[in-house]
Amino acid sequence: MRINDLVRSSRSTLKHGKTRSLLTMLGIVIGISSVIVLMSIGASAQDYILGQVQGLGSNLIIVIPGGSGNGRFQSPAQAQGIVVTSLVPQDAKNLAQDPSVAAVTAEARGQATASFGDNSEITTFDGVPANFFSVRNFVVANGYPFTQDDVDSYNHVAVIGSHLAKVLFGPASDPVGQYINVKNIQFRVVGVLAPKGTGAFGINQDDLVLVPITVAQTQMLGITYYNDIMVQANSNYNISFAEQRVRTILEQDHGITDPNKDDFTIETQQDVLSLLGNITSILTLFLAAIASISLIVGGIGIMNIMLVSVIERTREIGLRKSVGATDADILQQFLVEAVMLTFVGGVIGIALGALVVGAAWLVINNVAGIAWTFAFPPSAIVLAVAVSSVTGIAFGLYPARQAAKKSPVEALRYE
Repeated sequence: MRINDLVRSSRSTLKHGKTRSLLTMLGIVIGISSVIVLMSIGASAQDYILGQVQGLGSNLIIVIPGGSGNGRFQSPAQAQGIVVTSLVPQDAKNLAQDPSVAAVTAEARGQATASFGDNSEITTFDGVPANFFSVRNFVVANGYPFTQDDVDSYNHVAVIGSHLAKVLFGPASDPVGQYINVKNIQFRVVGVLAPKGTGAFGINQDDLVLVPITVAQTQMLGITYYNDIMVQANSNYNISFAEQRVRTILEQDHGITDPNKDDFTIETQQDVLSLLGNITSILTLFLAAIASISLIVGGIGIMNIMLVSVIERTREIGLRKSVGATDADILQQFLVEAVMLTFVGGVIGIALGALVVGAAWLVINNVAGIAWTFAFPPSAIVLAVAVSSVTGIAFGLYPARQAAKKSPVEALRYE
């Protein structure tokens, strides 16, 4: 039988039992839409997380106090809540003198309540040098960043995050030139940051108070060490070479001869991107595999309905065989019907999945206020179509073979 005749006949049969056909497709629709939604969410999450890491800056080498032993990506002591004082201002000065290094910035962080009038909020204050804004891609949308003179002169100036500005001053007021109180110290607001969202290390960058690092260390925290140092590699040098130079300089400064006893941990931006990319890719595939379970359930439903259809159409099978239809013709007929059911269900599932993803994107961006990207990977569509077609063949083959094996004499006798 020609393929166009098979398709036409199958379409006519499926139209004849519209309700049963729609209910049969329902499992496939739900399964395919689930795969689309979960793969899209996984891809969107991957883009968001990697975007946060890339938003740290470019060509960055991250130095955290506390060693991690021989294990790569093992948690350093500071990440376990242990205070480590191994990174000091002299380290930053020595690193800045190396030709493989373009810039060095550091941070001294703490938490406190920031207040203006009757408004207040618990926030993170971050003591930073003047070059922090350029190295870390922090854009001042209103006002200006403080200068190195402010840092050297211990001036009480601050640049605050966009969300904190709204909380303290309201959406209509201009914070620049106003004074806020942080740890009983008055700071004059000189700038407001452009919205930046949550950073790669879980800090809400829109709630930050950035102050001169000299003020943070001596007057707010009473410390002489840094929480971290970020090195921007010179673009004329390979990032791996720059990383090795940073390690060598710090080991020399700290008198370390055994690399296994380093009192600091170094990671490059590429290392973090690679690790997070692998994790999110695995999670996306895992989510898709879970969603595929519903496809198996849908396939079983198709097989059951097709088996019932074979029984109901026993006399039809007998009549067709008595007028010359072969086993192959009957097999193809029922197989095409199963594939058409799953294919149409797959197309509807793709459309439904895209609709759900679009709605989720609107909610996350407009209600939650997160700059979520709309990722609808073509691989998800290809996978959905392929899986739906394979499901139709796999679960439609058994009923089709059962129909093809029927004896025309016994089929004609069936009541």
